[in-house]
Amino acid sequence: MSALRLGAVGLSLIAVCYGFARFAYGLFLPAFDERFGLGGAMAGAIASSSYLAYCVAIVAATAATPRWGARTVAVLAGVAAAVGTATIAAAPNVIVLAIGVVIAGSSTGLASPPLAHAVARHVTADRVDRVQTVVNSGTGLGVMVSGPIALASGADWAMAWYVFAATAVVVTVWVALTIPPNSGQAERRALVPTPVLAAGSLPLFVASAMMGAGSAAIWTFGRDVAVGGGLSPTASTVMWIVLGAAGLLGALTGDLASRAGLARAWTAAMLVLAAATAVFGAVGGPSLIATAAVFGAVYLALTGLVLLWGIRVYPDHPAFGVGAPFLLIAAGQALGSPAIGALSDGFTVPVAFGAAALTLVIGAAIRPTTS
Repeated sequence: MSALRLGAVGLSLIAVCYGFARFAYGLFLPAFDERFGLGGAMAGAIASSSYLAYCVAIVAATAATPRWGARTVAVLAGVAAAVGTATIAAAPNVIVLAIGVVIAGSSTGLASPPLAHAVARHVTADRVDRVQTVVNSGTGLGVMVSGPIALASGADWAMAWYVFAATAVVVTVWVALTIPPNSGQAERRALVPTPVLAAGSLPLFVASAMMGAGSAAIWTFGRDVAVGGGLSPTASTVMWIVLGAAGLLGALTGDLASRAGLARAWTAAMLVLAAATAVFGAVGGPSLIATAAVFGAVYLALTGLVLLWGIRVYPDHPAFGVGAPFLLIAAGQALGSPAIGALSDGFTVPVAFGAAALTLVIGAAIRPTTS
């Protein structure tokens, strides 16, 4: 199995599931608000439902991957992305919109464990960290591409979501043709019971949850805040594109971790993410674009570090090593989104984003115990 082919198809599936099916909700939040009359609390609750769907799906994918094989579960992720985005496109009311967001959100939970598993099983040891983080950086690619699609669709936001759905179908077919099927003996070894609390796992889980809670501010409300902070709809979409493009730097996470070490890289990145979140909530105008770029680059780097951290804690169970901490990231986002929305409604945006930033600062102090 070519590392290049596996990396390309994995990056594309992550781009579709994370960049389109999950995080494009924040990009289109102003349009959804105008069409369906969402307030901050309702918008946060719908975002939270996506994260909860992710939590359920990632548990299922983590358990199913060693049994059904990476290809089957990855194909299911693509199908969920296609169905969810198509449902959002066709939504006539808030209820159908929320159902589509839930289905779309589940695709991300289904995607990460099988891809991490496939890379761990089919890429040589000297290249595995780099390929893992390249695949993970697909989120940045998807976020970046979603922006031009949004601009091209103009006021017809449903058309953009139909494009997302069609792209998901194409990528799903590619996944089915590329990822190797269940490989028998190697998969049976993966059925050995996984120790849920392995050495070093507790810091991993707590830090992941805090990262998720703090990052929910910009992912859920970033574009809405940008529009309210003086950016035009077009400029705020450009900001989203820049955020995604900067996220592609997450592909360098493997090299960063090998040079600086996981612990130092984690603490530094979390503090930068906290600063970007606090600044984003406090300023307005064009400076938001630069702040979003910092956020995008550092967020994707952090998810790459979580991925590597989890695989080091669970080297014999890569699907679980990625699935468990990514579950905690989503759980943090599920709790963070409505809380940040409520703080924004009850107080001010700077207060809400400041609380998110404080969560990230605390999380920065929880460091990996692995190298």
